[in-house]
Amino acid sequence: MFRWGGAATAGVVAGAPLVSAGTGRAEAAPSGSVRHDRIPPDTLPGGAFDRYLAQLAAEGRFSGVVLLSHRGRTVLSRSYGMADQERGIRNHEGVAFNLSSGSQPFLSVAVLQLAQQGRLALSDTVGTYLPGLTGDIADKVTVHHLLVGTAGLDAPMPDWQRIFHSREEVHDYQAQWVRQATPVAVPGAGSSGHLPGGGVGFAMAAQIVEAVSGMTFWGYVHTHVFGRCNMSGSAYYTRQQWLTDSHIAHPYMLQADGSLVDAVRNLDKGSLDPNIQGRNPGRGFIGYASGDGFATAPDLVRFAEALRDGTLLDRPYADLFAGAKLPGPEPTSFDGYTMPVNIVNGQWVFGRGGGGGGIGADWSIYPDTGWVGVVLSNCDGVPLLDILLREAAAITGAPVDPPGGG
Repeated sequence: MFRWGGAATAGVVAGAPLVSAGTGRAEAAPSGSVRHDRIPPDTLPGGAFDRYLAQLAAEGRFSGVVLLSHRGRTVLSRSYGMADQERGIRNHEGVAFNLSSGSQPFLSVAVLQLAQQGRLALSDTVGTYLPGLTGDIADKVTVHHLLVGTAGLDAPMPDWQRIFHSREEVHDYQAQWVRQATPVAVPGAGSSGHLPGGGVGFAMAAQIVEAVSGMTFWGYVHTHVFGRCNMSGSAYYTRQQWLTDSHIAHPYMLQADGSLVDAVRNLDKGSLDPNIQGRNPGRGFIGYASGDGFATAPDLVRFAEALRDGTLLDRPYADLFAGAKLPGPEPTSFDGYTMPVNIVNGQWVFGRGGGGGGIGADWSIYPDTGWVGVVLSNCDGVPLLDILLREAAAITGAPVDPPGGG
């Protein structure tokens, strides 16, 4: 059961709503449940989490913005480092950061909005909307399979060295890439996210959004996700905007000589990370379904609040968005629609992280207690996992054993 910060709702995992008939108000929580009104001391300014962030920044190991919010109110907000070193612009709450894969759930919201309107069904096969796919895909893969990552699809590895120059070029490339997908597993049998082209399913889902809505994926998300939430600082920005807009953080990639280079101003440079060897996030011109949307930290809190209060999705569909769909690799982890869902020290947590050259991002929603945690960074070398473990510890009281003791 997801209880969205005290406003109890019918859950998609188990249990019944704690709502009194006719009022819509939450009844008193049963004995032993998580307290919703307590502000843990480690989340406060000067608390353990704040001191840890200050230490990282002092050591030159963090550049970015961190925000903790409880029931829509900021509890802790910290900004460190430079958004654009060349122009002397510092990071602050109003700066938008590339989310990398952290923007994938915007796709899920778009699909579920159309499902809520009766314009598509999650059980529809992809061939209902997209021509040019092989029969094994068109007739057997469903919209649900695409969002949960079990479509069993692979595709050629994207050309990470290619420099794109327009929205149209990106869109045409994505449309062609989708039609190169091949079935490699039975739909629904397991995750295909580990495959080189496993992300092709998200591109397919975005093109279904386009086919049903008559809008581009970017236009749909800007209007019906960012616009509804009043996320005025968030968008799928183009490379030109990245270079000229003073409120967009530039990613700084570590190079072999120990220097940090601005990825967007140095498209010939690539990441040293073996998982993304040679890639540069600035080459894509504009993000798409698999990632590279931009958001500010306060905007991600607005996104969480819009999920809670029904602005984005009616309650059953918001619960469907946030719910666990498949068991994950750990006993308390699950796969959801384009994002993981976890139980942390007795609390449900959902959200999405992402990383790339000079990029580290994560937003986490704790619906049982009304907390939202946002970590956005724009420099290689940030210990993102360690930060997230300490965030969860501060909010939930979970024990933390940071990697490397860091």
